[in-house]
Amino acid sequence: MQPPTDLARRDRRIGYACAIALLFVWAGFLLSSRLGARQAIPAWDLAALRFAGSCLAALPLVAFFGWPRLPWRQGVLVMATAAFGFPLFTFFGVSFAPAAHGAVLLSGVLPFMTAALAWAVLGEAWSRRRVASLAVVACGIGLLAAATFGDHPGAWRGDVLFLCATLSWAIYTTAVRQWGIGPAQGTLAIALWAGPIYLPLWWVFSPTGLADIPFGQALYHFLFQGVFAVLVAGFLFLRAVKSIGAVRTTAITALVPGVSSLAAWPLLGEPLAPLGIVGVGLVTLGMVIAVTQKAAPAAPRVDRMGPRP
Repeated sequence: MQPPTDLARRDRRIGYACAIALLFVWAGFLLSSRLGARQAIPAWDLAALRFAGSCLAALPLVAFFGWPRLPWRQGVLVMATAAFGFPLFTFFGVSFAPAAHGAVLLSGVLPFMTAALAWAVLGEAWSRRRVASLAVVACGIGLLAAATFGDHPGAWRGDVLFLCATLSWAIYTTAVRQWGIGPAQGTLAIALWAGPIYLPLWWVFSPTGLADIPFGQALYHFLFQGVFAVLVAGFLFLRAVKSIGAVRTTAITALVPGVSSLAAWPLLGEPLAPLGIVGVGLVTLGMVIAVTQKAAPAAPRVDRMGPRP
């Protein structure tokens, strides 16, 4: 039997591996979302493909993990933030702004919102090293923004929607940590509950349909948005948060702006200026500083979100 210290190290390694894998899945989510907008797929239809794909893919998993059981308050918050808020705000955001904007305002701002909520709700102290890492990330995000935002003067509507998506995910992240929701429970709840709620409303009220979308495009978004961006990403995210904490996980995913912006250059024809490349380097440095720090102790605070179940 392995000693507790070895088990803890192994668990942390697994957590870091999940966070790094999540980095590439999230970058793919942004690129695929922007691709859907470039392919003239309406945001409502892109969401329908996502929810249908995740629900169908999750049904066989119920045999292994059981049906997700969350108290009603937790279920409502998970649905409002992670299931609907984050993807819908993102899908509508990429209709107005390029992938680099989404990368900067989604994953780049996420560590700051998560750290602020972790302090306010969970009492996680900000060490000097954490402040330094966030400051370096902020400089990198600022350079990325300066390099990309001026070329799209009408993209402010998408930027506002991206910030709403970021806030949705930050709230979800903090709630998961506070309530101790496991990876299987949280991921399956999002995958299984969102489709039956959204799809009937989409079928009745959506002014568009899937008939005009080429089969290959629909199948791609059905699989990537539904299976990878929901099930795979959801499990990786919650597993990483469980092992290394929400702040370190979101610090690693702060690399998503750089990865997405660089990949959008050859894949979507959205070039990145030299100033933006310097910003990518600074974000990378800030991530390294963040993940090499020791975990900050949590100060005792009053539970503002209620007791764990």
